[in-house]
Amino acid sequence: MDAEFWVAVSFVVFLGVAIYFGAHKTVLVSLDARTKRIADELEEAKRFRAEAEALLKEYQAKRAAAETEAEAIVTNAREEAQRIAEEAHRRMNDFVVRRTAAAEAKIAQAEAQAAAEVRAAAAEAAIRASETVLKKAVQGERADAIFEASLAGVRSKLN
Repeated sequence: MDAEFWVAVSFVVFLGVAIYFGAHKTVLVSLDARTKRIADELEEAKRFRAEAEALLKEYQAKRAAAETEAEAIVTNAREEAQRIAEEAHRRMNDFVVRRTAAAEAKIAQAEAQAAAEVRAAAAEAAIRASETVLKKAVQGERADAIFEASLAGVRSKLN
């Protein structure tokens, strides 16, 4: 008999002894335990995936809310800046109007003062001229009375 025959016979005897002593049960228990462990790991992986998806949705919702809030803040800031710019422009215009009015009032006051000074100087010159003319033309007591009356009249009219 050849070697292959004896290898086949010894393999069959080995399988018989293994079955007799319950090796197949040990192998099946080991395979069942491994199958259960793999199933548990798959279940845990599914649970972790579900948790990760829930967290992702939660963070996406938070991000969307934060973006909406940021847009609202930017919009409010732009509106506030626009309002402040308009207020500053209005205040600047009011300031310019007040300064212009004050300058015009000062100019009018200076013009009135200058006109009054010119009138006073003209009156003074007229008084001196009329005094000189009357002194030469009229002499004596009568001249003094006319001079005083004329002087009073000129002063009242010019001032």
